[in-house]
Amino acid sequence: MKKTLLLTPGPTPVPEDVLEAMARPMIHHRHEPFRAVVEKVKEDLKYLFQTDNDVLILGSTGTGAMEGAVANLLSRGDKAIVVQAGKFGERWTEICEAYGVQAIPVDAEWGKAVDPEQVRAALDQAPEAKAVFLQASETSTGVRHPVREIADLVASRENTVIVVDAITALGVFDVQTDAWKLDVVVTGSQKALMLPPGLAFACLSAKAWRLAEASDLPKYYFDFAKEKKNLAKNQTAYTSSVSLIIGLQASLARIKEEGLENLFARTDKLARATRAGVKALGLELLAPDSPSDACTAIKVPEGIDGAKIPSLIREKYGVAVAGGQAHLKGKIVRISHMGYVNAYDILSGLAALEFVLRDLGYSLETGASVKAALDILAS
Repeated sequence: MKKTLLLTPGPTPVPEDVLEAMARPMIHHRHEPFRAVVEKVKEDLKYLFQTDNDVLILGSTGTGAMEGAVANLLSRGDKAIVVQAGKFGERWTEICEAYGVQAIPVDAEWGKAVDPEQVRAALDQAPEAKAVFLQASETSTGVRHPVREIADLVASRENTVIVVDAITALGVFDVQTDAWKLDVVVTGSQKALMLPPGLAFACLSAKAWRLAEASDLPKYYFDFAKEKKNLAKNQTAYTSSVSLIIGLQASLARIKEEGLENLFARTDKLARATRAGVKALGLELLAPDSPSDACTAIKVPEGIDGAKIPSLIREKYGVAVAGGQAHLKGKIVRISHMGYVNAYDILSGLAALEFVLRDLGYSLETGASVKAALDILAS
């Protein structure tokens, strides 16, 4: 019998009760039963985002919310500062350029967090920049960026907003939208929200909405003002992703039942256990100094064909992990510990990693990763 364990950094596993909720008979997205679902969901999203502001619900992946943030906030010829420290940081630049926005890159080595002083220098050199775009958690490298510190640099600038891709941060570690004065926070359904792909979310501050009023970039489907107006009536602007939003109600109920503090502590422990297991095998982390609790990026040891690991570990040992992107293809392996993942999943994933590394010729002490992880998990 073959059973597959999903430890990719998106999509992530979906709990059974969420799957059951999504399997209920279809209801109409303009009728009262569904409006009641949206009314509940929009309040629970505020809990997750730690905000008093509305959280828009979009029928798309997280990239749709990223594109919407650019299209709704900026105007032709505007400048924006973009933290580029991985594949998804580069995505901010690509979206800006697609809309005729001049992206001013702030580069950091893949595997390292950006230094807030780099952002300060960029802001000083381009005080007319309307936005600072960055990731809270750079999924391609397993890095956590100092969002709060960077937000402090932006808060006093009346005409500049901070826009945070929290797609693998919300529900993983503490991101306080209002308290940290984050102007725009976006996320997606298929990460810590424990849903299939297909929903994206965007939360805007009053400062961001003021900037949006002056935007002249083209927008239609991702028109945030239109979505806000419809959300006030407990509906979405266009045909709602009904089943996904019903599933979202169930997943948010799970999150609230556990409580954010407990959720963050649990995910932190799983992440620390994973990192300890990896180190016990003599492997190196790509991001040893600023690791994200969303996923662990592991350097493939010299002499091992890293390109074979994701397919071999899945086909032979039933564990789905992710490889590297761009120039990191074949050089890293990424294991997720966010969302519907528990201690036994992490132990199984580490054991499978040992098996596949051994198959590829890497010398290791059998069980070393599992023991090291157990020491963390039992503490």
